[in-house]
Amino acid sequence: MEKPMTNGIKGTWLPIQASRSARNTINPIRRIVDRMKISPNPAKEMISLSIGDPTHYGNMLPPVEALEAIVEAVQLPTCHGYAPSFGTLDARRAVAQFWSRSNYIVKPEDVILTSGCSHALEMCVDGLADSGDNILLPRPGFSLYVTLCQSLGIEPRFYDLLPNEQWQANLSHLESLIDDRTRAVLINNPSNPCGAVYPEEHLRKLIDICERNHLPIIADEIYADMIFSGNQFHFLGILSENVPVLSCGGISKRFICPGWRVGWIVIHDRHNLFKDTIKPGLMDLSSRILGPNSVTQAAMSHILSETPDSYYDNILQQLQDNAEFVYNSLLEAPGLRPTMPQGAMYMLIAINPSTFLDIQDDKEFFTKLLCEESISCLPASVFGIDNFIRIVLTTPMEKTEEACRRILEFCHRHAKTIT
Repeated sequence: MEKPMTNGIKGTWLPIQASRSARNTINPIRRIVDRMKISPNPAKEMISLSIGDPTHYGNMLPPVEALEAIVEAVQLPTCHGYAPSFGTLDARRAVAQFWSRSNYIVKPEDVILTSGCSHALEMCVDGLADSGDNILLPRPGFSLYVTLCQSLGIEPRFYDLLPNEQWQANLSHLESLIDDRTRAVLINNPSNPCGAVYPEEHLRKLIDICERNHLPIIADEIYADMIFSGNQFHFLGILSENVPVLSCGGISKRFICPGWRVGWIVIHDRHNLFKDTIKPGLMDLSSRILGPNSVTQAAMSHILSETPDSYYDNILQQLQDNAEFVYNSLLEAPGLRPTMPQGAMYMLIAINPSTFLDIQDDKEFFTKLLCEESISCLPASVFGIDNFIRIVLTTPMEKTEEACRRILEFCHRHAKTIT
């Protein structure tokens, strides 16, 4: 029963409204996963191919060197208090050394530490654009980009990626979207959800468009160097001679520790276009949360410098083995057309609804696959493209094999009979 106010205000309590920012903050992936009401088939073990948490099944875990560094750091009396909001000097120096190459040296003062790569992306979007401005985003693309823009009143404009060209950007379409309120182009390489790794030539064409239009680049490079054999990764900031680049990265995926919450922004600004404006603005934005995890920062130098190449090689081999198995298996599935990824930890699979008796789109495929086969994937409509599904490639091989067997059976069961 509603009670009258007692402080002199007449009337009764009414529902308290959320802010515009809260109402506009919608993460499609989390809404599907966290609020999912669909019941899987109780007769079949659930196999999750939906969320990019590589630790889920325990076959991929942080390197021993990282675990040892965390244990040592947590015992230090100096790492339990507030650190500088943009990161400790030792941790920023470690990232600068880790990101540097023989032909390009990153300085610690050009590194800002963040609470994971998602926080780095949020700071870049917030630091470059105001409400009413627009930022160009890839489609399909990680749905958090849209969440961040809409929360801040920034218009997301989507440039198409081409499925028949290994998900490279449609360059003419991208450039056609630019107007006087465009503030940046976001480029994700290697890509989530596509698994694309762009060749140097394509990256240079993207940089040329940005140079012609005086637009900085937000580079989501969280999957940097997570590439399969036959491909090569290139940092946008190293390739760009004139266009300033904010490179977002972190330890979550490469070191299999998304819960440790340390990411970074590396500022590539050869002509000091950010020096007196964007850079101090990003440092001020970092003060909103008073810095990332202090214990993880204390361990950063050891994590980044002491993890052996054999650790990365093992993780990448698991991902590539899974990708090849899924790709070859689902080539045989009626109504599906997988695209072999070149890196990261995802695969997009096209769905042809006309092949099926009772499946109209990717959302219905997702729902029925979960209900009947206890396989969770993601409908790619959450990434901005219809009639694809995204699966994660971090499962143990035995679960990958079982998941593919069930998907094949599901597709044959729902396929139209060919006479």
